Amino acid sequence: MYERILVPLDGSELAEVAIPYVGELASRLKSQATLFQAVLLSYPVLTVGDVISWIPPYTERDIEQLKADTKKYLEKAGEALKGKGIPAKSEVAIGDPAKEIVDYADEHDIGLIIMATHGRSGIKRWAIGSVADKVARYARQPVMIIRAKGDHRDALDRGILKKIIVPLDGSPASEAVIPYVGELADKLKAEVILFQAMAHLYHLTTTGKVIIQVPYTEKETEQLKANTMLYLEKAGERLKAKGIPMRAEVTVGDPAEEIINLADKTGADLVAMSTHGRSGIARWALGSVADKVLHAGNTPLLLVRASGAISA
Repeated sequence: MYERILVPLDGSELAEVAIPYVGELASRLKSQATLFQAVLLSYPVLTVGDVISWIPPYTERDIEQLKADTKKYLEKAGEALKGKGIPAKSEVAIGDPAKEIVDYADEHDIGLIIMATHGRSGIKRWAIGSVADKVARYARQPVMIIRAKGDHRDALDRGILKKIIVPLDGSPASEAVIPYVGELADKLKAEVILFQAMAHLYHLTTTGKVIIQVPYTEKETEQLKANTMLYLEKAGERLKAKGIPMRAEVTVGDPAEEIINLADKTGADLVAMSTHGRSGIARWALGSVADKVLHAGNTPLLLVRASGAISA
């Protein structure tokens, strides 16, 4: 499932915070890592009066030198992985970074893409890096997004994925992530928290032409929470059968906010969830909850497209 891991870099230290996570996963999953950079060539424009002209494009020699320099950078960035005995190779492409990443992943049977992004923390919406955003939306493969904050330098020498939160909503699509989490948790000896946040529930009653929302009673809410807990326990049977430590939690509130709050409160190392959409490079919509967690969360996030998921 995770035999080949793709690690997109861009020459920045921010992008390289993904490398310790690659090291942790590749060493435990016996994966091969490919450090990858796509270089988008820019051609300056020369304006003389009202005349706009392109400065002559890069020569073939210029491009080959640029690729060679980029290759050296990737090789250096991968030294930490090779020092741990992790098979790592480097690949350079010329073109739009997001498209090249997605195309390479498809053409080389990549099982997981791990990349970093950055932005403001907290529930307030923030803009993740445009390349990471596009890859998370377009790629058919699972994508792990690492927040580029904090000190990740020693992560290769300590366990960094010990607690995984898996939000479910009762649908088969949401459960598509479970086999992927099972593989990770089994090899990483991680605890899994299956979680569901129930939105505030109301009965609708009509008085004349007026529709009134009547909140569920405490007894009704507790019964629903109990039923949801039974669902989560059943969904986790496949994990328990593998000997993976698993527990279930249910809360009431906005799902995205509750996921983010639980991850912060428990010190989770990863939130793993399914999303859905059309395949291919055309833009597709993440599920609204996954989209909010992607943009507002503080914890590394694993997104698995439900349409391409494997069976347990």
